[in-house]
Parts: sequence; C-alpha cells; structure tokens
Amino acid sequence: MDTRGFYDELADRYDLIYADWDASVTRQGRALDALLTTALGAGPHTVLDNACGIGTQALGLAALGHRVTGTDLSPASAARAAREAAGRGLDLRVAAADMLALPFADASFDAVVCADNALPHLLTAHDVRTALAETRRVLRPGGLLLLSTRPYGELLRARPQSEAPRVRTGPDGRTITFQLWHWHADGERYDLELFQLLPTGDTWTTRTSRATYWALPQERTAEFAREAGLRETVWHAPADTGFLQPVLTTRRPGPTGQGDS
Repeated sequence: MDTRGFYDELADRYDLIYADWDASVTRQGRALDALLTTALGAGPHTVLDNACGIGTQALGLAALGHRVTGTDLSPASAARAAREAAGRGLDLRVAAADMLALPFADASFDAVVCADNALPHLLTAHDVRTALAETRRVLRPGGLLLLSTRPYGELLRARPQSEAPRVRTGPDGRTITFQLWHWHADGERYDLELFQLLPTGDTWTTRTSRATYWALPQERTAEFAREAGLRETVWHAPADTGFLQPVLTTRRPGPTGQGDS
C-alpha cells in the first residue's frame, strides 16, 4: 500500500487512534501556536499545514485565529479535514497536493507546519531535499518551518518491533489500535502495519493499514533542512513544548539578515 492509499483507507477512522481526538486538536494547536508566537511574534499568521491529514494540527491552529491552508497527498484525508472544519465553523482552505510540488506561489506563507511524522514517508534523500526545498520556496523571507517526527535517534538504537496498544473508549465501545514494525535490511527503513480492532456488536472487526517510513535521526533531518537553504535549525523536546513529538524549527533566511545564522 502506498502512502496515499494508506491515508485514504485510514481517513474515516484516523481519529480513533487517539484516546480523545478533539482534546488532541486543542492541545497540539496550542503547542504549535506557542512556537509560532515565540519565533514570529503575536499572530494571526498565514500558515500552511503541509500533510494536514484529517486536520489534527490545522484545526487547532485555525481555532486560535491563524489563517490556515491545509494540503495532503490523500484526497480522502483532505476532504475529511474540510468537513471537520465546516462542522466547527472554522475557516480552513484544504486541497489535495503533493509536498514535492506545492501548488502555491513563492513566499506565500509566514509558516509551514509538517507534523506527526509525515516527512519520513519520503524514502530517498532526493525526495526529502525536494520537499524541504518546496517548503523554503513557499515560505516568506524569515518564515518558519515547524517539522515534527518520531525520536528516531532513540528508536534506531532499539529498533522496536511493535508499539503498545492504545485504547479509545467511545459511544460504540472500545477501539484498540496497535502497530507492528518490520525493519528493512538497511536498518533505517521499516514497514509499519497499523491494526485497529473495532467493536461490532458482540464481535470485533479488524482493519489493517500498511505504510513505509525512513527513520531519519534528528541531526540528519536538520542537515537536510540546511542543505535546502533553511537556517536556525533547533530541535525542541516534547517536555519543553507540550507537543507529542520532537519539533524542529527552522527559517527561510530573511532579506536583512533574519534567519541567516
């Protein structure tokens, strides 16, 4: 299953991964808003959520007043993000688009968000460089990229085979989500199988989705960002931000020295 197929198939039940998706939308939006405010000053800001999925980060930022556009490779995920925004009365522009060829003019956004381990779906150095170069292109001078991934430096040392199950209790009962990881011979890439057990009366229905990731350590990701012409690369730990994953902040250099260090 390719990346688009993975998220198309998962779009209608992606929220079930979370114990409380609505609370996560609020919490993640606040964490990213704090990073934006620290780097760019008080908003609202014009933000692209690149790989927005069903809107977990985009909705939270839009609710705080930012002018958010969401794009995702998966048309089904992008469509759900649009429905979720409409249901909340939020102004969120959404489109299906590939991060390797963003459909926006140069210098369109104050900030770009690429969160929740989206970049590691790109499996070659060429594609990672292309995606980051596209990000730099659509950022205004001095603009900020916020990029989050799993803590792959730690994970590469352990190379786990699975993740602990997550249990969500909803009106229809409990949903159980867990993952199996199958590492490639190169020791860096892995196939992920995501299993969800869904209550169906007195029985369970099992749904399985599969995708491949490149476990890029934080310093290698920062190197790719610098190679793409971004500057001021700083990783922020979850304990410091309240976000669920480490977040890299990095800037497009500004016209008067901003972001040049």
